[in-house]
Amino acid sequence: MNKAELIKSITDRTDASRKDADAVISAAVDVIMDAVAAGEKVTLVGFGTFERRDRKAREGRNPKTGEKLQIAATQVPAFSAGKQFKEAISPD
Repeated sequence: MNKAELIKSITDRTDASRKDADAVISAAVDVIMDAVAAGEKVTLVGFGTFERRDRKAREGRNPKTGEKLQIAATQVPAFSAGKQFKEAISPD
């Protein structure tokens, strides 16, 4: 499902217009990205948590030459699914 399909699904389930649904989805994504970039956790109970994680520097290899190289430390976005989301995917 892409963004357009998500917006269509939201408009089908609510009385919101396509324009309003697009604005809400875009704003929500922007707010989540800004908060995570600032080092905050964003928790949507039942759905999951978005956060920034630190990745340590490590040694890697160039796949073409096999030469060792140093990969710098960095920060990456991460998502952990909530209990309800996990149960919806695998109800067992």
